[in-house]
Amino acid sequence: MIEWRRDFHKHAESGFLEMRTASLVARQLSKLGYSLKIAEEVMKADQRMGMPSPQKLDEHYKWAEQNGADLEWLPNFKNGMTGVVAVLETGKPGSVIAYRFDMDALDIQEEMAEGHFPFDQGFQSVNADKMHACAHDGHTSIGLGFAKTLMNNKEKLTGTIKLIFQPAEEGTRGAKSMVAAGVVDDVDVFIAMHLGTGVPTGEFVAGNSGFLATTKIDVIFKGETSHAGGKPEDGRNALMAASSAVLGLYGIPRHSAGASRVNVGVLNAGSGRNIIPGSAQMKIETRGETSEINDYIRSQAFAVLSGAAAMYGVEVATEVVGEAKSSIPSKELVDMLYDVAQSSPYFTKTIDWSTDSAGSEDATYYMEHVKANGGLATYCVVGSDLAAGHHNERFDFDEKSMLSAVDILYRSALKLNKV
Repeated sequence: MIEWRRDFHKHAESGFLEMRTASLVARQLSKLGYSLKIAEEVMKADQRMGMPSPQKLDEHYKWAEQNGADLEWLPNFKNGMTGVVAVLETGKPGSVIAYRFDMDALDIQEEMAEGHFPFDQGFQSVNADKMHACAHDGHTSIGLGFAKTLMNNKEKLTGTIKLIFQPAEEGTRGAKSMVAAGVVDDVDVFIAMHLGTGVPTGEFVAGNSGFLATTKIDVIFKGETSHAGGKPEDGRNALMAASSAVLGLYGIPRHSAGASRVNVGVLNAGSGRNIIPGSAQMKIETRGETSEINDYIRSQAFAVLSGAAAMYGVEVATEVVGEAKSSIPSKELVDMLYDVAQSSPYFTKTIDWSTDSAGSEDATYYMEHVKANGGLATYCVVGSDLAAGHHNERFDFDEKSMLSAVDILYRSALKLNKV
């Protein structure tokens, strides 16, 4: 797993560009004897959000060809359909259990200096502004290690086990397309896991309900450029509209039912000091403790954007480029994982439930879908000491924690579907 992890880390690929990663994952799973469904079989193209441009997809495909991708599997993932689902059929009756592993990196420039472990060991990212700064390289490696463990112990299992290798978790963009493709329609039990998130090595959290529902929105205001000194009255100022929108967004009243968030992360506008800006671009997000609270903030945000555009006589275009729900883990499944963790030699402390805020996660799409169909779902955390916080250029995790993760996942499979 360490070898896999360091290879994935070195060749970091961000959302829907995980072509090299997916090709190697598919090759390994196929060698192990899994039945595979990939690309269009497990993703709905029109349900993907925040897609890279066709040019970027083509450029990255060529990069993957030249940088160690499996050339037999690679063509399947050319158009950003980078999902992989491995199915283990035991041939014996039992539940359908699914485990999710995310594969994508972040658009962050990795630290290139002594004292940063990947740099010191020579496996720092070779891709500029691409870095595994949230342990997804570890998650993918855990998924492969878990797959090998399951296949080596197939005779001890019953039912069906699905291993979901998902693209584009960052920005909450990839899960929706896999749920829409029916990947978890037949699933009785769903488990997602994460390394770290502030939990130290040796600890395990069986259920985390701290994820906020979220919507990611790209915004373009389109006005009319004009000479700022000679003909200002002919201009329609997109920068003014965007600036007013920023103030309006931060002025949205908070919701009494729970935590709510709004943030403007990017505002770009203008080309010169003597030109009325004719265009402006914004990247914003909303969040809520529940999906209903996020829906409230989201609708208010769209109203603010429309109002700002009308006030300055400009047009506004919006695109939802990421979205996730809130979800509460199933208590029955949390209790089971808590009990299972007590028997693992890798954990010195087990926590049944955490409500600590952990940002947002699109694994909630699977969780809510499975629960709506009468199944059980949870999101667990395997502790791992971190060199720096998630999404930081110096991020690194304790590689020993990957074995702890495989152990708890295997024990859960035995408990849920044993002979």
